[in-house]
Order: sequence, then structure tokens, then C-alpha cells
Amino acid sequence: MKVKVELDQDCVEPIILIKTKEITNEINELIQFLNSKQYEMIAGFYNDTVELLEQSQIIRFYASQQKVYAQVNDREYVIRLRLYEIENRLNQKDFIRISHSEIVNLKAIEKLDLSFSGTIQLLLSNGEVTYVSRRYVKKIKEILGI
Repeated sequence: MKVKVELDQDCVEPIILIKTKEITNEINELIQFLNSKQYEMIAGFYNDTVELLEQSQIIRFYASQQKVYAQVNDREYVIRLRLYEIENRLNQKDFIRISHSEIVNLKAIEKLDLSFSGTIQLLLSNGEVTYVSRRYVKKIKEILGI
């Protein structure tokens, strides 16, 4: 793949043009990457303060009692976004949805227990235990190569 950049003083907004003979997986991944809006920081509310959380610090996001929380070590922050909005902002290589109400950081998974029928138990780096719902078991197995 070749990359070509042209400078144009009259250009108001950058334009990306992909010339190809056919649409391949590589092209589709490039298009998805260019269209994705990944934000490095997410605002979390703790008591009366707002803290900017780096994605790498976050162990998991989960929904409970009509709110969405981000867990960073032993602290839980309220996030004013819905899970699907958070999922769109996250680095897709580091985070995975494991249930309708939870997204985990793959780097925060310490152990997987496959002995449960139809689901997977996850032990996270902060000692929390959570479960992959049956609906997402196949996806997480594919990503982890199990």
C-alpha cells in the first residue's frame, strides 16, 4: 500500500481518497480506523469533582441502577455517557464488551475460568470477578484465540 500526501493551500478540510482495484479487509479496516473517533480521555465524576481518566487506567465500564460507572483500581467513577457511546470512543483493540451491561479492558484480565457451562468467569487485575454472558462467549474466545 502506498501513501501519498498532497498539500493544497485552497483546501479547507482534509480529504482522504483511497484508490483501489477492490475492497479488501485491509481497506475496510483502514476505513473504519479513519472514521472512528477515538478519545484518549473520558470524564469521570467522583464525589463533587471531575477527573479525566486515561483509557489505559480503566479496568471496566458497567451499567448499574440506571448509571454507567468506570472502575479504576478501587475507585468507581460515574460516567455521563451510555455504554454504546463509550464503546464507540474506546480503543477496540484494548476493550471488549462481555455483556449487555459491561465492557472490560483486555489488559486488566488476569485469569479466565472456562469450567462454567456456557460462560466464562474473568478475574480482573483489581480482584473483581465478572462473567462473560453467553451471547459474547464466542466473540471473546475468537479475540483471545481460545
